[in-house]
Amino acid sequence: MGHEDGRQVPAAAGGREFERVAALLRQGIAGGVYPLGSLLPAQRRLADDFAVSRDTVQRVLKELRDEGWIESRQGSGSRVVRVPPVRHSAVRPVTGHLGPIISEAFEQPVVTLDVYALTSESLATHIQLQLERVRAYQISPSRITLRLLLPGDDVDLPYLRAVNAEHTPLLRERLCTLRRQHVDSSRRALREMHAEGLVDHVEFTVRRVAVAPTWKLYLVNGVEALHGLYVPIERPVVLDTGKEIPARDVLGLGTQLTPFVKDADPDSQGTLFVEGAQRWFDAMWEQVGVE
Repeated sequence: MGHEDGRQVPAAAGGREFERVAALLRQGIAGGVYPLGSLLPAQRRLADDFAVSRDTVQRVLKELRDEGWIESRQGSGSRVVRVPPVRHSAVRPVTGHLGPIISEAFEQPVVTLDVYALTSESLATHIQLQLERVRAYQISPSRITLRLLLPGDDVDLPYLRAVNAEHTPLLRERLCTLRRQHVDSSRRALREMHAEGLVDHVEFTVRRVAVAPTWKLYLVNGVEALHGLYVPIERPVVLDTGKEIPARDVLGLGTQLTPFVKDADPDSQGTLFVEGAQRWFDAMWEQVGVE
């Protein structure tokens, strides 16, 4: 498999990023972010928005063409030519998926998100999808407030450790870089909503906490929470150079999430969890400084 600068990268390199971007674009097509007949953003913009190389974007677009979702013409971009049938469910599934819940939140005039995570990768990808929905005038929130709690770069993590200990600093450096990229992606997307006159008020704040996350938490519009555990796994971590480092890591993107919804019953499981999680987040937020 080729690399943008001409180096040869192992087939495993970029595989996870390829699958992530492909899944998000399919979700955008299925969810109406990219309606039938619409043009996808330019390759360079997709690469910037999803924090991947143009090579990855080009491979994703080729797969979507092969699957019949889009057609591409040189100089004209990639156009959506097929969308899946829409299926609705009135019941929230036992296992939640971040995409639909974030999409529902952004359909409200006032959006509030409190997020605690390791890198905010999952959040960043879905914020990008909401930017495209706003630009397409499919939704029109007037106020967005996002508070993001992340571990400090100097926090000693119990995971992301290389089998060969001397390689662990390389993994930590990679993690810090990815974290900054995803934060910058979300910040840029929200600022663009405001700068383009699409959203009246946008507030995005990041604070760092001296805690290594073993779970992630999303608090949505004060009424819903999504909670997921980071499960340690052994896998090769691929650096930008193409070097593979056997390591003990955790995967955040695609983590199984359990949803809790606050309802009229003050003693229900959903209400107790959402209110307790909100108290925890607010307490942690007040103890640390703004980035």
